[in-house]
Amino acid sequence: MTAPDHYFTAQPAAPDERRTITVELAGRVVTVQTAGGVFSPDHVDLGTRVLLREVPDPPSSGDLLDLGCGWGPLALTMALLSPSARVWAVDVNERALDLVRVNAVRLGLANVRAVLPDEVPDEVRFVAIWSNPPIRVGKDALHDLLRRWLPSLSPDGEAWLVVGRNLGADPLQHWLADKMGVAVERAASAKGFRVLRAGLLLPT
Repeated sequence: MTAPDHYFTAQPAAPDERRTITVELAGRVVTVQTAGGVFSPDHVDLGTRVLLREVPDPPSSGDLLDLGCGWGPLALTMALLSPSARVWAVDVNERALDLVRVNAVRLGLANVRAVLPDEVPDEVRFVAIWSNPPIRVGKDALHDLLRRWLPSLSPDGEAWLVVGRNLGADPLQHWLADKMGVAVERAASAKGFRVLRAGLLLPT
């Protein structure tokens, strides 16, 4: 049996049929390119919109991370708001990464790096992480993802995550605090989503 084709598949089986959509990012109406086989190809999904409404502007400089970037709404917003920062758009989906690169060029954003996870240098420390994480990879895979990336926050950095309430946002908040020792709080709750803000790793 063929494995299902998910947006977190490295090379989606769905046809790479590009389309353009008009969206609002960083207070600007822009035209971007999307395609099947990536997350939410027809619009900025509700969870991402909730996160963008609640999260403060990213730092103006330093390294910023969009973890699980899809076609790039979070990464592009970061880059538009902080043109002097370096924005890392990370995903396992190679089609999504190509779309981010195309969209960055369309918007004149030279500060975006769309890369596979292993292409981020180990020494990079992020002053901000924004993520609508791929919950449907399963709890264990999600935990592994956060174990890898949250420790790469700089000492004063913050991670902002949006998770559906019915997809385990509250258990995830407890896991971050109890199992990872992360300082975490619920920053907002809207439209069935929780916005979690995580900071420094606490001493063990």
